Amino acid sequence: MSEADYRIGLIHATMNSVQPILEAFQVHAPQVTLVNFMDESLIFELNETGIVTKSMARRLLNLVEKAVMSGVDGVLLTCSSFTPVVAEIRHLFDVPMLSADLSMLEKAVEMGSRIGVIATVEAAGPTTATILEKISSEKQKDVVVKTVVIPEAFKALQNGNRTQHDELIHREVQGLSNDCDVILFAQFSMARALETLDTTITTIPILTSPEISVKSIVAEISKKEIIV
Repeated sequence: MSEADYRIGLIHATMNSVQPILEAFQVHAPQVTLVNFMDESLIFELNETGIVTKSMARRLLNLVEKAVMSGVDGVLLTCSSFTPVVAEIRHLFDVPMLSADLSMLEKAVEMGSRIGVIATVEAAGPTTATILEKISSEKQKDVVVKTVVIPEAFKALQNGNRTQHDELIHREVQGLSNDCDVILFAQFSMARALETLDTTITTIPILTSPEISVKSIVAEISKKEIIV
């Protein structure tokens, strides 16, 4: 099977993640066929609870199962807040499954020891920081993670105020730039803020996960084919 024949299931918990990942696939893997699965109530519940409950994990599991039953070759979860769930359920399926941000976080640990994390969903900030610390421990590298969460930016995006969303993120980028080697945008929905960023604000690298995730899931599918 060639890359042009791949079918990849995308699991979404917010509409704000859809466009960034679709655009990333269009640029970096346009031959791939995408199948989208959505439960937006997950992100609303997550913002209320602040944690991923068992009920939410089961609903994500059901979405992944629907994707796999539809015949996809791989599954990509596009909401970084649910990254820990992937590790818990991936062994249940025979197709490669990746979380939105894992590859980006591994790259960040390789790039620097002072990592800034900006999130707009309350749960995403601590989740990202915890995974960064786990990765750095596995690589036996000391890192310092500085996390900033700006829920008002997510609310602005939900309300259609994209300019305010981007400006709030830009402000935090500027604040972190003096103390960090690399900055991460924790969620797919934040990628648009990099496009509108004034390049004079910072010279340090800023990582977003759509591009990295696209390349990683395609690579995982290709790797599985070679092994099989």
